[in-house]
Amino acid sequence: MPAQENREKFLRAYANLPLSMRKEITLVLEEEGIKQPITWEVAFLEVKNNTSNSDKILKKLEELGII
Repeated sequence: MPAQENREKFLRAYANLPLSMRKEITLVLEEEGIKQPITWEVAFLEVKNNTSNSDKILKKLEELGII
């Protein structure tokens, strides 16, 4: 799926989340053997700022069926 479409799906999902859920861990990224828990808030900031991690986050969320 195109990255832009995943980005839009993520932003819609994030906007519909209850505020209390935004601090919950949604996925774990693993780089160089280091596991990094990612909350909805962190994912939003990464996607909003179009960082290098945003593509990884969006791909993982799609694989998990979250978006």
